[in-house]
Amino acid sequence: MGVKVEVPDRQYWKEQIKCQAACPVHTDARGYVRAIAEGDDALAYLIARGPNPLASVCGRVCGAPCETACRRGDVDKPIAIRALKRFVCDRFGPESRKGDGSAFIAFLKEAALRAQSRACLDRDELLFLLQGLMRGDVTPVTDKSVGVIGSGPAGLAAAHDLALLGFSVTIYEMEPVLAGMLTTGIPEYRLPRDLVRAEVDVIRAMGVKAVTNCRVGEDISFPDLRARHDAVVIATGAKSSRKLNLPGADAKGVYGGVEFLRDVFLGRPPALGQRVVVIGGGNVAYDVGRTVLRQISLDAARTAVRRPGVGKVHLCSLESLEEMPADDIEIIEGDEEGIVRCNSVGPKAILTDAQGAVRGVLFQKCLQVFDADGRFKPIFDENVTMEIPCDNVLLAIGQTYDLSFIDGERDGLRLLPNGLIECDQETGRTSAPDVFVAGDLAYGTKLLIHAVASGKAVARTIYQSVTGRALRAESVELHFPLADYAREPDYEKLKRVPLPTLPVEQRLANPAALVEEGYDEGAARREASRCLNCGVNTIFDGEKCVLCGGCVEVCPESCLDIVSAGELQPVAPVPALFDALLEPMSPVQASAIVKDETRCIRCALCAERCPTGAITMEAFHFKENPLCQGV
Repeated sequence: MGVKVEVPDRQYWKEQIKCQAACPVHTDARGYVRAIAEGDDALAYLIARGPNPLASVCGRVCGAPCETACRRGDVDKPIAIRALKRFVCDRFGPESRKGDGSAFIAFLKEAALRAQSRACLDRDELLFLLQGLMRGDVTPVTDKSVGVIGSGPAGLAAAHDLALLGFSVTIYEMEPVLAGMLTTGIPEYRLPRDLVRAEVDVIRAMGVKAVTNCRVGEDISFPDLRARHDAVVIATGAKSSRKLNLPGADAKGVYGGVEFLRDVFLGRPPALGQRVVVIGGGNVAYDVGRTVLRQISLDAARTAVRRPGVGKVHLCSLESLEEMPADDIEIIEGDEEGIVRCNSVGPKAILTDAQGAVRGVLFQKCLQVFDADGRFKPIFDENVTMEIPCDNVLLAIGQTYDLSFIDGERDGLRLLPNGLIECDQETGRTSAPDVFVAGDLAYGTKLLIHAVASGKAVARTIYQSVTGRALRAESVELHFPLADYAREPDYEKLKRVPLPTLPVEQRLANPAALVEEGYDEGAARREASRCLNCGVNTIFDGEKCVLCGGCVEVCPESCLDIVSAGELQPVAPVPALFDALLEPMSPVQASAIVKDETRCIRCALCAERCPTGAITMEAFHFKENPLCQGV
């Protein structure tokens, strides 16, 4: 059986940096993690902030697809990328500065000038855009305005980039404050409100205007909004809880989880009993359940009364523990705080008393959540039931949208059967040339960082639509030898550094107390030094290689091997040069060094062992400079 091989090309090298490839805005996580390991925190922040106008928020609550993709996870545990982003944002982000955001903008512009020739700022979209505007490669817009409906992550990201490109931008927000679910949906014990305000202040300092307490369809009509602006972005998100279709679902004491979180933020939480059932198994369900625990603890502290056997929060999900969509850390911390978790159960009825108020929930055993094709198709055993007594039920089984301000026929928009607006998910374009959709409305509920990516993509689409010029990327790729390449001692043996957290009793005593305390400098350096530095590659020079086998012998991960060329089975078309090198030889005579890229830890022992210098450690960088191009 042959050895399947791939001859590296540009795309191959890019995909080796798996953390960056997994990030929807292509943040070079490897770049800022390695900068932290080397003690250059300012550079680390610039790399993290470049493509992401909400970097500080993401340092606290991002779903971190970069960590899921991290190659270090194949060895033991992935790098704590999100926590390391928080580390540098705490030091250099807008939350670390006083003022209205103007000083931070000046800092970024100064950094853009200093970074003109720094190849290490891969895909640093903000700095390159600033440089492009300053050089004249990117032509700013004049006398054009955009209205953005909704100030969640998609709306803020769109407003940020549109303002950067010269548009006059106005955000219309139904809540009394900006930032959407970042403010009204994510509990303060996870995301400090001062940090969110600091991020928003930067965007406002760029000239973005905001109208709060403004509900489109009531305070202003959608047609009037379109008449005011050259383009409109709808980024209202999924801000309503899905309802259950079962007996008792409309009983007194049943609340939507998203609405509950909003009411807590606004200082008007509903009166809850001491026994609460949360239905759902995702992160929102845990946000709701953990917030309820804090409300119960706060109420008990105020009254100095806690009756025995009450004050419990049951979190009930269809999924088994292994299937739950909530992040592992949410489940762990929820268990620590006293959430009573009930897995593999589905609600059959909400039970009520004579006055129509909730008195409990009847659950049935869930045998299966998804079918063989991964489609949601729960199967229940109706003969296996249990009743959980409770005073309130909070629903966190998904979110839905409110587009009541849209009239498809009147507005020239095509509405889908699920009530959403038909659009191109990549660009946000709709059937109306001046209306664009971003975030959850474009593709359904995803991660925060997906919403940011969607908002940024819509900004570029609008720029092209209004000006007739596309922002195209001029790609530059660099592969250069690292003569002094070295790694931290025993980096491959280091275990993931646990993130410090507040003791449980202190968490519950103060609803705003941050659970995650963040890394100190020593812990951050240690954790960052675990990074395998996947942007560094072993490059082989076949003309210098004498096939001594020294590299194979010294490799600690056994990822190198020498095989007969006749055993090779290319998985894709290979360069003509590859064929030409093999053609004069018989398969028996020709040999090749093959490498299992998934196992390489970039230790450089093979390069050190090579007697002829045939192996070098080389850094790969890809950089994309935005330029204007007529279309």
